[in-house]
Amino acid sequence: MKPSSRQVNPLVTNQLSESLLRQLQDCGVTDEKVLRAIREIPRHIFVDDAISHRAYDDSVLPIGFGQTISKPSIVGLMTQMVMAVSQRRRVLEIGTGCGYQTAVLSRVFSRVYTVERIGKLVQSAKRNLEVLGVTNVDFMHGDGNFGWIDHAPYDAVVVTAGADLMPDALMKQTRSGGRIVAPIGSGDLQNLVLVTRVKGRWQEERIQPVKFVPLLSGTR
Repeated sequence: MKPSSRQVNPLVTNQLSESLLRQLQDCGVTDEKVLRAIREIPRHIFVDDAISHRAYDDSVLPIGFGQTISKPSIVGLMTQMVMAVSQRRRVLEIGTGCGYQTAVLSRVFSRVYTVERIGKLVQSAKRNLEVLGVTNVDFMHGDGNFGWIDHAPYDAVVVTAGADLMPDALMKQTRSGGRIVAPIGSGDLQNLVLVTRVKGRWQEERIQPVKFVPLLSGTR
């Protein structure tokens, strides 16, 4: 039986992480707190042992249930974009997946509230973050289209699945001055979009083309 990917030599992991960080900087991820988080969080624990050798590539990888773990460069960019808010107390994440983006957010926000529609992924993400000793994350098994109103308003919202339009519930749950970053569009026509709430109005900026799994309704 081969050793678990969770036991990868830390020296090798550090070397791979440094190579990845150089790629991220080339892609525009420059915030030192974000880079430090990605350097320190072992991405290999979030993927299956069979593909752990690809964990430090800047690539999308499958995590089961038809879902994926985003490229580190996209994780870094999305985190960097929402960090520009004046206060980083509460961030809402829609689409927990395996918990990698969650872990990065936990390093730069005081509290992370994360919603995932697939129950088994919620349990997997909880285990992954427990391995890392992360304690400032609250999980909910639910439909991300409705957000998580119990803890609103949020300083920022990060959506990790593609929607045709920005969900209205997420906009209503974002405080004045807050930011939402999400892939918007259908099929291969998605764009990473940043919207900022300024005095009751929304300012929109398109960042770059992306391709995410769809934001679906319901739970399973």
